[in-house]
Amino acid sequence: MKKNSIKYSRVNGEVQRELSRIISREIKDPRIHPMTSVVSAEVTPDLKFAKVYVSVLGDEMDRENTREGLASAASHIRSQLAKSLNLRNTPELHFVIDDSIEYGVNMSKRIDELNHKDEES
Repeated sequence: MKKNSIKYSRVNGEVQRELSRIISREIKDPRIHPMTSVVSAEVTPDLKFAKVYVSVLGDEMDRENTREGLASAASHIRSQLAKSLNLRNTPELHFVIDDSIEYGVNMSKRIDELNHKDEES
């Protein structure tokens, strides 16, 4: 499977959707923060590995606890993914904390503050 093909994009999207569903509904680990979302998933073309970008709305401790919880539940999540998706291989999951959503929220707040200061002057 080529890396920029439509099938490859579809597989990445399906893996992302299923992982999001599994993490939010089926994993009961208390370390995983309730405001955890799967931003994207990049599966290698041979379907052996997947890098899963996860965003956590919380402080640094919440992010670290969520990463540890996801890492310890990776084999269970992988088995649930194998049951729900019909793939030749079920990828080994590697979770990466993604701060892009939080960065965007902070930048939006700063822009709003600057606009508010300009209106006052």
